Amino acid sequence: MKTLTLSASEATTATAIQQAIDSLGEDGGRVVLPEIELTLDRGLALRSHVELVGQGAGTILRMARGRVYPLAGYHNYGMADVPLQFTDGLEPGMTVAIRDNVYQGFFETFARITWVEGTWVGLDRGLESDYDAEQQPLLVTSFPLIYGERVEQVAVRNLTLDGRRAEQPAGIGGCRGAALYFVRSHHFVVENVTEQDFAGEGLGFQMCSHGQIRGCRFVGNAGNGYHPGAGSTGALFEDCLAEGNGRAGFFFCVRANHVTVRRCTFRGNVDCGVSVGTRDCYNLIEDCQIEDNEGPGVLFRVTPRPTEVHSCRVSGCRIAGNARRTGWGQVDILSDAHDLALVDNTISGLAGRERAGIYVAPSAQRIWLANNRVSDCFPAVVGDASSLAAAEPSFACGREAAQEVHFRHLRL
Repeated sequence: MKTLTLSASEATTATAIQQAIDSLGEDGGRVVLPEIELTLDRGLALRSHVELVGQGAGTILRMARGRVYPLAGYHNYGMADVPLQFTDGLEPGMTVAIRDNVYQGFFETFARITWVEGTWVGLDRGLESDYDAEQQPLLVTSFPLIYGERVEQVAVRNLTLDGRRAEQPAGIGGCRGAALYFVRSHHFVVENVTEQDFAGEGLGFQMCSHGQIRGCRFVGNAGNGYHPGAGSTGALFEDCLAEGNGRAGFFFCVRANHVTVRRCTFRGNVDCGVSVGTRDCYNLIEDCQIEDNEGPGVLFRVTPRPTEVHSCRVSGCRIAGNARRTGWGQVDILSDAHDLALVDNTISGLAGRERAGIYVAPSAQRIWLANNRVSDCFPAVVGDASSLAAAEPSFACGREAAQEVHFRHLRL
């Protein structure tokens, strides 16, 4: 593997690092960053077969101070340019987000600026939505610090990312970005990355497969700590931490399937520790510490048929001191969830806020509870007998159970 080891005098800008990444070409290789503290005015785009490696706590990539550029008026879906009231400070190569104050999610646009002429800027892709003047659309200099788009066989290792959230007047939504973000990418590794304080989510990926995230820390972000979403399949999370995030520690989004979460800690997040919802099936959460979150430790969200959550297993976890602000219990199983297994967990409540250990909604079905040790909760279980399984449901789950057929919706 070809390796480019940059010196401190060579890694002085985001542009310089991007040129090193791009220079590796189709064969790829490794870019090794020195011990630096560098402010990024644009996101670093990974290329297939490239590894980006730092020196751990000694390599710090920081978000530049954010700026907001109001659109001059209406502009329509699909156009690869946008009119602004002013363009001071914008230049080709910078990464930006276009959004409004009404619609979020996939209605936002993440793009790289290709040209600036007067009060118009060109983009490297078409707008993802119409943007009407009454919805106060904006272009904001918010972007993933590192991202991979339609890449494969990539890795990010031994880096520290700082989102400088207090200096960002606007962020980027979790569907289009995160501090570290992948979209339509496959076979990627994120290892020993520490990230904090992003005006959005920590680690997010959409429509991806075969991700491996190990030994990472994502803390103090405005959104979720970890967000596998939009059909992402076959991911592995091991020995990771999400703490003090503005939403959930770990958020399974729509159809995040065959995901294994092992030996991770989700602590002190403003929403729940782990949130599982729409079509998030065949997932395994084992040997995790889930504690002191404002919402339930584990939440199986309201997901009515035919997109209900099912065939997930939570085992060997310590779930304690959660539901500090919201939730029926330390574990909430809502709506039409079915065929779930909670086995060998240690569950304890919160002094002064008595809640159930496990809450099972009457509409849930075939919920298997076995060998869970529940203390300081009242009652230990809330749930109709008709909702509980008489025998353990039979299903295979987690990354290890994923087979080729489970990836066909992603058109690899």
